[in-house]
Amino acid sequence: QVQLVESGGGLVQAGDSLRLSCAASTRTFSSYVMGWFRQAPGKEREFVAAISRGGGSTYYADSVKGRFTISRDNAKNAVYLQMNSLKPEDTAVYYCAADRGVLPTTNPNVYDYWGQGTQITVSS
Repeated sequence: QVQLVESGGGLVQAGDSLRLSCAASTRTFSSYVMGWFRQAPGKEREFVAAISRGGGSTYYADSVKGRFTISRDNAKNAVYLQMNSLKPEDTAVYYCAADRGVLPTTNPNVYDYWGQGTQITVSS
């Protein structure tokens, strides 16, 4: 069992930046693909970004490409999401997730473990 705890959410204005962190409680963190997803009220959970086990490959949703950066520190059992140029449409609960698979995927159903989520609200 892997526990994931997100932090760093909050209320910001459009154009601001935020950095989300996700701490994982596992000694085998480097064996997991990690992803970030978000869910806005009344909408389905959607893929934001994913990173390979070693951190060498990253993937982004088109809506955040060029603004968000996913990274990981396997020594600290943590994954991060740097969010720049935030927009009101980025408002959502953000979740980190861990996948025991080999390759990063955008499909939330593949991920095995989820955090409790952290709220981000971007005001215009």
